[in-house]
Amino acid sequence: MDSREGLRIAVRSIRAHKLRSALTVVGIVIGIASVITFATFGASVQAEIIGDIGDSNAGNIYVFGTPSDDEGFDRVLQPVFTESDLAAIGEIEGVTAVLPRGSVQVSSIRAGNQTLARSQVTATTPESITPASTVSGQAFTSGEREVVVNERLATGFSENLTAGSTLTLTFSDGEERPVTVTGVVNGTRGELPVSNFARQPRLFAPVDPFYAAVVESPSAGVRQRAYPQVTVVTDPRQTAETREAIEAYLAGDADARQLSASDTELVARSGSDFIDEISDVIERITRFVTGIGVISLVVGAIGIANVMLVSVTERTREIGIMKAVGARNRDVMSVFVIEATLLGTLGSLLGVPLGLLVGRGAAAYADVTFALAPDWIALAVGVGVVVGIVAGLYPAWRAARIDPIDALRHE
Repeated sequence: MDSREGLRIAVRSIRAHKLRSALTVVGIVIGIASVITFATFGASVQAEIIGDIGDSNAGNIYVFGTPSDDEGFDRVLQPVFTESDLAAIGEIEGVTAVLPRGSVQVSSIRAGNQTLARSQVTATTPESITPASTVSGQAFTSGEREVVVNERLATGFSENLTAGSTLTLTFSDGEERPVTVTGVVNGTRGELPVSNFARQPRLFAPVDPFYAAVVESPSAGVRQRAYPQVTVVTDPRQTAETREAIEAYLAGDADARQLSASDTELVARSGSDFIDEISDVIERITRFVTGIGVISLVVGAIGIANVMLVSVTERTREIGIMKAVGARNRDVMSVFVIEATLLGTLGSLLGVPLGLLVGRGAAAYADVTFALAPDWIALAVGVGVVVGIVAGLYPAWRAARIDPIDALRHE
């Protein structure tokens, strides 16, 4: 018996039991759809993060302190980088700008009669606001009443903020200060890459007069402003060498080293470091969650095996007739393996569009750009087909072992 005849018999059997075959395929469909959904959502999140970091940050080096152990993360926010450190870093070859970043304690931001309590105020320099990141308006100057907001904060009020809008900042000590929005941005080049992705409502203000954290500089012997984070803009062609020079400075007599706790590590990381680390974390999470979806494929395989065993019992007499007219054991096996393979393939083909549809919906809900995961899609389809084949092997073997005489006597 050739393969075309085996395929015809398998298709006839599936069509004869449409409801049973459909319910069997559902398990494979759910498994394939789950795998593709999780994989495409992970790929979408990863692409969004990498896109947010962007090529514009390729020459950025982020300098901050982090504890060498797993405790005391509050020390990350300690202002230890003094004005002397900023001046010394600015003299390193390859450095084109040094952008300080400090946190301003603000209890609320009010626009008209509406108050927004959850927002972050960052003190920085006008150089952090680039034309490429500006949606409308322009960067603030050194004026005491000028600020810039990101898009999330601009749309956080009932009436969207634009250049020229007035806000009232309420500080932690109760002081209120009216300010004018000079521009709306989608991010600044001083932000950590992960901050871009967080998309939190954020307001940017000039260091003077909003930022007041000062310490005594060990090198200068006078009180200076100090910042918890510094972004160093470099020539992208010299980023690696500049980073090494910055790390060497931080390991030496830098004020930040002397002001930091002994178990605090001062690090200088580039945008590519964050891309690699974040991508690795997302890939691990994707593999773990996708592995859960594989459980559905196992359930689907059990369903196929169960249906095929029932089919062997129902078609015992048919098997006897096939053997009586000359069918060999391998011919009988091929019929049942083909039928199981068709069920697995059908489930895989139906699971792909369903998984892509759900994945697109998840990406839209998370407000990230939808991205495909072609490797995972191909793997899921391949596994679905293999699951069908494997699930049909034992029933096919049982069918091939049936004695033709006993099969013909079967009612």
